[in-house]
Amino acid sequence: MGAIGYKKSQTGTFPEGRVGGIMSEYLQGDRMIWLVVVLLFLVSMLAVYSSTGTLAYKMQVGNERYLMKQIAMAMAGLVLMFVTHLIDYKYYSRIAQLLWVLSIPLLIYTMVSGSRLNDASRWITLPVVGLTFQTSDLAKLALIMFLARQLSIKQDQITDFKEAFLPILLPIVLTALLIAPENLSTAMILFFTSVYVMFLGRIAMKHIMMLIGVAIVAFSFFMLLLFVLPESALSHVPRAQTWRHRIADFSQEVGGKRNHHTEEYQTEQAKIAIAKGGILKLNPGGSDQKNFLPHPYSDFIYAIIIEEYGLVGGAFMVCLYLFFLYRCIRIVKAAPKAFGALLAVGLGTALVIQAMINMAVAVNLVPVTGVTLPLVSMGGSSVIFTSIAFGIILSVSRNIEQEENVVLA
Repeated sequence: MGAIGYKKSQTGTFPEGRVGGIMSEYLQGDRMIWLVVVLLFLVSMLAVYSSTGTLAYKMQVGNERYLMKQIAMAMAGLVLMFVTHLIDYKYYSRIAQLLWVLSIPLLIYTMVSGSRLNDASRWITLPVVGLTFQTSDLAKLALIMFLARQLSIKQDQITDFKEAFLPILLPIVLTALLIAPENLSTAMILFFTSVYVMFLGRIAMKHIMMLIGVAIVAFSFFMLLLFVLPESALSHVPRAQTWRHRIADFSQEVGGKRNHHTEEYQTEQAKIAIAKGGILKLNPGGSDQKNFLPHPYSDFIYAIIIEEYGLVGGAFMVCLYLFFLYRCIRIVKAAPKAFGALLAVGLGTALVIQAMINMAVAVNLVPVTGVTLPLVSMGGSSVIFTSIAFGIILSVSRNIEQEENVVLA
């Protein structure tokens, strides 16, 4: 792969200026991605501080508590990003094996004995420290890393169904099936990201089309059962009624009076927030709909951003994530090894798809999903694992600088 979009340098670092030298020494890799991360965290501080007013009132604490918590998570994320970007990305090939094998029993344990919130069992509580984290966040990161490893190893047999396609497909299906019962949206994002990475990894197109066809048929059959079976039968399937109501609300099939517990109510309040934002606005902390949206600091934080900063603020967020994806593509073009290229594009694509789906939910383009806005929504494990993903991408770009003697232009 050629070093497209890179600039040759004799030293592999920025030679001019003391600040530039310090940045090159300590914050290596794609500097534009570092800038995107800082901007996302700054937006997060403003949005979380504004949107947690009602939550703080309910918990009888000050807004500053949640702001300080988010700042602490951002600092922890930056530290993890810094550490992971210093590790040679080739080591992540071995780490991927360990993480993926570890994620499977953790997902099973979460389904059986995980902590429940909003009718979903997605969290496990770590003993002694008492901290909780979503095992699907770990599984998503582990699977993409493992997939990049398997694809790079099997390049010599990449078109063979038995030797390459099946061994690569089985971990994807297993992980997605374990995540789906409690977090269907994350499972779908992970599945389609994996299919995209398989395409880039040169899996035979006929095998990919066959997989997509089977997935469409299976999903259609699932949707049919979801709406044909009576609600009494669905009560025995975790989250089935929630999925049914979300899809029905989105397609305007559920009538009757709106209330504070339906997804239809959430989307209506999000649309009100967006309408209040107008084209351009600069009103930090001035959101009214944060008092009505059930989760303005996580699932619907994008609506709060638009209400306080207008359509221009919303477009800025979209551009930030698309610019990040563009920088990942530049890294892929310059990566000399398949593993690094697939690692960067897989992790980058997963994060951007998640961001786009979160924003699409806020503007009512897709049904409510429950996925967060990466590095912006208030969170714990999501911020940590997203930061690690950013750090791994930066590790790939840092390695390119050192081995290929180039810096990002």
